[in-house]
Formats: sequence, C-alpha cells, structure tokens
Amino acid sequence: MDLRQLPALNAIKAFEAAARHESFSRAADELFVTHGAVSHQIRALEAELGVTLFARDGKRVRLTEVGRRYAAQVRSALVALVDATREVRAGDRERRLVVSMQSSFAARWVTPRIGGFIEAHPQWDLELLSTNTLTDFARDDVDAAIRFGFGKYSGLHAELLLEEIFFPACAPHFNGGDLPKVPEDLAKLPLLRSDDELWRPWFDAAGLTDWPEPKRGVLFQDSSNLLQAAIDGQGIALTRRSLALHEVAAGRLVRLFDVDSPSPWQYYFVCPPHMMQTERVRAFRDWVFGEVGRFRQQFDQACAAGPQPAANALHVAP
Repeated sequence: MDLRQLPALNAIKAFEAAARHESFSRAADELFVTHGAVSHQIRALEAELGVTLFARDGKRVRLTEVGRRYAAQVRSALVALVDATREVRAGDRERRLVVSMQSSFAARWVTPRIGGFIEAHPQWDLELLSTNTLTDFARDDVDAAIRFGFGKYSGLHAELLLEEIFFPACAPHFNGGDLPKVPEDLAKLPLLRSDDELWRPWFDAAGLTDWPEPKRGVLFQDSSNLLQAAIDGQGIALTRRSLALHEVAAGRLVRLFDVDSPSPWQYYFVCPPHMMQTERVRAFRDWVFGEVGRFRQQFDQACAAGPQPAANALHVAP
C-alpha cells in the first residue's frame, strides 16, 4: 500500500461532509471553515482524481454517479478510522482521572496532600486541572470537580465538601513583630485586598459595623498570591481557612484575634451522576472527604497551639 497515493485528509473530510449534505455551505458550517475553503478543497480533489464529483447548478450542487460511489467508500473508511481512534482513546481514558478545581485551592490545599492518593492508586493517571474557569462537563474532558460556590448545580451530583470561614492573618515578623491586639488596631495597618476575600463581612463580625471596605492598596486576583503577600510581610490578609492552615501550622502566618466570618461560598465535590459509578471517581471522592476530616482536626490543633516558631510548628501530614 502506497499512502502517497491518498489525497489530503482535509480534502477527503470536506468531500464527505459536502456529499452527505449535498451542500458546500452546510459542510463549511460543520467543519468550521468558509464556503470558499470547502469549494477549493473539492475542486483540488477533483483535479487530483481526474473526475467530476459534483455537478454544479448555480449555487446548488449534487453528486455525480461516480461521486456517489466514491462518497460511500470514503464514508466507510472514515467511520472505520473514527472507530479505531475511539477504541484507542477509550483504553487510555479509563486510566486517566481528571479533576478540576480553583488554582488557589489546588496549590494550597490539594497539592500538599495529593501524594497519598497517588501512592494508594498507582493504576490511575491523575490530572489536576487548576483553573478558575467553571467546568462544563458536557464539553470539557473532566471527570469530577471541586467547586467553590453555592452548591446549586443542576443535573450534577453535588456534595458539600468543606465549609469555609475567613479570618485575618499576617506574618509573625509583620510590623517588626508588633502585631495588632484588638480588631480596632487594624485601622492603622495595611490591609491586603482580593476580589474573593471581602473585609466588610468580617468587620461586621468583629463589631466594626461602620468600617467601609478598603479601597487602597494592591488588589490581588488570586487568593494564593494574596496569602503569599501576607507571608512576605506586606500587610494583613483576610484569609480562607482552607488555604491558610498549612501556613498557620508552620508558623509562617499568625491568626489574629478569635473572630471568624462565614463565607457565602463553600467547597463542593461535583461530578456527572454517572461518573459516581466509576471506580476512579469514587476513590477520589472517598480520599478527599477523608482528607477534609483530618484537615478540621489539624486546623483546630494549629489554632489552639497559637503562634510558634516555624522550627517547632505543628506537623501537617501531606
């Protein structure tokens, strides 16, 4: 078999679509190209084969008899190619576990812990899709997701994974180690800002009901960057419990005061209902809920221990 005798695949695809629809315009819409591109591909194919595949009647086209026979054979060959490709992809796909989540949650919560899952389940190739774009399970190649939201996900299996709270935190060396003692002390200090972590609800919880939302200073778009700025001593951040645990436990951050504000958003484990029947998604679901249970215990221990040097910090299991 001399594959050099084959026409270009793009021309074959254009011909098959045009033959099926008997329309260059509809073929162009299907292939996301222009009408002119389809017409050019088919004329080039006819020139290469030395036959007329379509009879043109103004803007209308119809298959010639030779074109009809060739279309049936081309369609059969392309179907076989699609089936072979699907079979190869399916075998590989069953070994892949694709989980989508926010970038900050992936970096600060999942990554320090994920080694345990990988070690326990070497049969699957885990892919952590770190993105702040909402997953569309009908379009995206994703098995499950951890979403930070309100939990109303129509048509999907959704379970509350972790309640979130906010509290202020800063580096132990911030302001030369002279840390604020009461919430009112924040009036004289730089407050770091983020679109996701708003100070106004925490001010209310702390009794500072007439304090406005801070409007000055850097606005961080990513919660992980906000946390890093606090660790570097740039100011006081309103942090998420889920993201700050590792840093509080290690002594890189100090939780200020004993005032929390609830989050309007929580973390949910989400997937299409049929994916809950797969072994790989069930295993990840069981693992992540187990880690959440340990996380709550670790957070309580870290906060009870209070500020401590990093060398003597509470060990947080990976």
